[in-house]
Amino acid sequence: MRARRVRAALKGWGGVGAMAVVLALTAVFALVLPLSQSRGDGSTGTGGQGVAEGTQTKAEDCPNPQDQSLAPSGEDGATIQEIRKRGFLRVGVDQNSYRWGYRDPNSDSETSELEGFDIDLAHAIAGEILGDRDKIRFQAIPTNERIPAIQGDRVDMVVRTMTISCTRLDEVAFSSPYFETGQQVLAPKTSGIKGYDVSLANKKICSADGSTAWETLTADKKSGKLVASADIKTTVPNQLDCLVRLQLGEVDAVVTDGALAASQAAQDPTVELKGEPFTTEYYGVAMKKDADDLVRRVNQVLVDYRKNGWQQSYDKWLEPSLGESGGPPPVKYQ
Repeated sequence: MRARRVRAALKGWGGVGAMAVVLALTAVFALVLPLSQSRGDGSTGTGGQGVAEGTQTKAEDCPNPQDQSLAPSGEDGATIQEIRKRGFLRVGVDQNSYRWGYRDPNSDSETSELEGFDIDLAHAIAGEILGDRDKIRFQAIPTNERIPAIQGDRVDMVVRTMTISCTRLDEVAFSSPYFETGQQVLAPKTSGIKGYDVSLANKKICSADGSTAWETLTADKKSGKLVASADIKTTVPNQLDCLVRLQLGEVDAVVTDGALAASQAAQDPTVELKGEPFTTEYYGVAMKKDADDLVRRVNQVLVDYRKNGWQQSYDKWLEPSLGESGGPPPVKYQ
C-alpha cells in the first residue's frame, strides 16, 4: 500500500502559529506526564494450555524482518495469564500523532480520550485477551523510549507506528505487520526541496532519535547516498517535535514515515510531502522477546482484525490523508 498525495487542508485546526504552540505543549506533556487510562479493573481469569516455544529471529538472520514473527495461536501462556490476573493491558502509545494516537484539541469533552488507528488496534487486542476492549491502560511513550519501556516491563506492548527492523529484532519481539509505509521528506510547500535527492544539499534535516529515519539518514550519509552537505544533526525525542522545529524555521525538512508525514501535512497546510517514499517499512506491535504466547495471541488477533476492523479503522482515520487503501500488507511467519 502506497500513501497517496496528502489532502492539504484540515478543517477545525487553527492557524500555523497557534498549531506550533499547541504541538509544542503537547510534545512536552507527552514527555513529562505518563498517560494512564483505565476503565475497568476486573480480571477475566486465567486458563488454557501453554503454547509451543519459539524464538524470534535475530538481526543477522532476517533479510525480511517483517516475515520473522511467530505463527498465530489462540492458546494461553504465562504472559497472558499474568495480564489476566492483573486485569488490564498496559500499552505504550503516542498521544500527539494525528490520526494514529492523539487527543483531539477540538473535542467538546474535558477529558477527551485517545483516538486513532493505533488506538483502535490496541483496543481490539485488549478485547481479545481480556474480553473487554476498555480494560486497557495507555502510557505515552516518546519515540526513543519505546524499546526501554518494553524491556523495563513498564508496558506489555507498544502500538505506536513502530517499524519492524532487523536491529530492533535483537531487542524486542514483533507481531506480524499491520501497516506498510516508507520514509519520505516533509518540507514547506514553498521550499525548493524536491525529495530525497540533491535538493537536500546544505539543508538541515530533523528526525526522531532512535527512529528508522535517523538510522537511514546516518547510514546514507556514510555511504554517500545522501548528499554530503545535508545536516542531519537535529534529532528530537518525539517525532512530532520535528514538525514544530520545521514550523519555527529551525530546520528545512523532516524525514519520517510517509504515513506520519501525511498526517502532519494534514495538520499544517503550509507543508507537504516531497518526492516518493525511498524505503519500504512495516509497522508491528512490539513486545518482550520472551513473551512468545503474547506474540502469538496478538498475531491471532491480527488475523481476525485484517478481515474485520482494519479497513473500517483505516477509512475513519487515515483515508482523508492517505487516500484509498490497498488493504493491510501480506503476511508471512518464520
